Amino acid sequence: MRTLQSPVTELPKIRPVEVAALKRLGIETVGDLLLNIPYGWESYGQPVLLRNAIDNHQVTVVGTLASVVRKQSRYKRMPLIEGSLKDDAGGTLKITWFKQPWIARDFHAGDRVAVAGKLRANYGYQMINPHLEKLEATGGPSRVGGEMPRYHLSGGITAKKIAFLVEHGLSLADDLPDVVPPGVRERHQLLGIGDAVRLGHRPNQPQDWDRAVSSMQFAELLVLQLALLVSGRRMATEPAQPVPYRQEVIDVFKKGLDFELTRAQRRATWDIYKDIQGEVPMNRLLNGDVGSGKTVVAAAAVAMTHAAGLQSVVMAPTEILARQHLHKFRSYLEESLPGLTVELLVSGLPAAERRRVVTAVASGHTALLVGTHALIEEAVEIAHLGLAVVDEQHRFGTRQRELLRSKGHGRPHFLAMTATPIPRSLALALYGDMRLSTLDELPPGRTPVVTVVLPPTARSEAEELIRREVGAGRQAFVICPLIEESEKLEVKAATAEYERLRTEVFPDLRVALVHGKLKEKDAVMRAFAAGEHDILVATAVVEVGVDIPNATVMLIEGAERFGLAQLHQFRGRVGRGAVASHCILLSEEPGESSLERLELIAREHDGFKLAMEDMRQRGMGEMMGARQHGMSDLAMRGLLQPELLNLARQEAERLFDEDPDLAAHPILRASVLARLEQTSVS
Repeated sequence: MRTLQSPVTELPKIRPVEVAALKRLGIETVGDLLLNIPYGWESYGQPVLLRNAIDNHQVTVVGTLASVVRKQSRYKRMPLIEGSLKDDAGGTLKITWFKQPWIARDFHAGDRVAVAGKLRANYGYQMINPHLEKLEATGGPSRVGGEMPRYHLSGGITAKKIAFLVEHGLSLADDLPDVVPPGVRERHQLLGIGDAVRLGHRPNQPQDWDRAVSSMQFAELLVLQLALLVSGRRMATEPAQPVPYRQEVIDVFKKGLDFELTRAQRRATWDIYKDIQGEVPMNRLLNGDVGSGKTVVAAAAVAMTHAAGLQSVVMAPTEILARQHLHKFRSYLEESLPGLTVELLVSGLPAAERRRVVTAVASGHTALLVGTHALIEEAVEIAHLGLAVVDEQHRFGTRQRELLRSKGHGRPHFLAMTATPIPRSLALALYGDMRLSTLDELPPGRTPVVTVVLPPTARSEAEELIRREVGAGRQAFVICPLIEESEKLEVKAATAEYERLRTEVFPDLRVALVHGKLKEKDAVMRAFAAGEHDILVATAVVEVGVDIPNATVMLIEGAERFGLAQLHQFRGRVGRGAVASHCILLSEEPGESSLERLELIAREHDGFKLAMEDMRQRGMGEMMGARQHGMSDLAMRGLLQPELLNLARQEAERLFDEDPDLAAHPILRASVLARLEQTSVS
């Protein structure tokens, strides 16, 4: 008997590739599938003849397939299907499907079908990647056309297939646990979870879907706000060691820098100094765009902590970033503050060096320990831990951060840093238990990166730019596209591009390769930083933290496959010196929506404005990485609705005041405890 906990493999007509695609979307059970309601709807209308259809509009066309042919694109030999359809009045529609090989297996010339997509009528009638349904000889479409749900997708599954699977699980909607207490639901006229799921997937009218979305958003926001209240209470019960403010420390620190702090950096530093003077542990998020100078703010906090006789620790997600931090913190601190020593602890250290570092930290002789997960995985004791800093904090889970905090005796002050620009209103909603400092200006001297979008036919222009820049003594990155289906395929694609560039395009230049599976990737990165390579071909491994001032070109292959946040991060890897830099967004499948997104990156360089514009256009998931925060995309969109968020906050405070342990609401309590394990709550 099928239940909410049944794996999706028990649903009818589901193929292994579709199971894998759903898993990448966080959907493994029937319950997961039901809670994944559409994020919007597309209107294709009733079937029309091609001669009556409007150019550049979404339409439904019924006809007979005249041909279905497998082909490959010229570049990278990408599989595609080309088809031709004759409508009932003799009009011809040319169709191209990318990366859907199953179409050639399941559809053949002579089949009567319905297609729904955006029509192009410039040079004959054309569609790219339309929805497709096989019809009976006399029947009309039942799953294609009209109003169609828009689900988040991953390679290997279509929105039509998700809707089909939902149909076979929807009878279980009333079995879903409802986290919203009945009184709260009645007070705000919210739908119960069963009704919300049914109407979310199959609305009778547009307002049904709107009401379903609001009800489900409220439920998640209520859980989030309660989790923040519980987390804040935990923090307040564990005192920290106060760090008194000493003017001479900051004076010496600033004097040792070879640049002036920006207003935003000074403001953030003072925020931290005020926090750490008390016994309530600091819990602050330092939110700044790429290159805004978060590290020097953290260094100022380390300096003051050291002056109080306490130690600090900085945890980074990769060894590359940890070594970069080591270099920066040493340059900011060791020369100007005698006695302040900075050490590195990563898993790749020789055994003797690891023992030396661990002993120095345990004895209190090391003021700052910089490292990766090795800080919490090794037998590390920090004698007088006063400050814990986590960089790119969304990369670490709650348990990892708690292990870091537990390395000392007593609760340290805590500073999280993120280079993903988060608009202030959203940051306060997501990190309500943390105080917020925002670095909203870049240090002087940063040269804007010239960003251009190029079609596949202009590849030679991009490669010529790389050659010119390398000829002038500079370096370049080439980023290979994200391939969702398999990390192995991603590595294969990067390796193939590396070989093509090394042997065919730049045989006279020094080309290197780095990807996540490469054992010596840190050594390759260090060699690139030292100028031993001219061009670095890489996967997304270079997204965060790599600082190569001599790199002036960032070429991103298949740019439409990356989210805007990732593209903005990649672009931040260049433009770090005084020389003009270039970011080239090379599109493999230049569809209209893809080009619109890429042009947004090209014209907007302010990460915070980019985040707001992206959220306005496409919602939260792409910019913020909703699943990293343990929330659905619908709930992330709900964070942008002040009225809904305020209602959830008010009800959370009411419930928390009446029942701090939520003993009277076991379903809600279980959801809050699960939420506390997600990465967005500290």
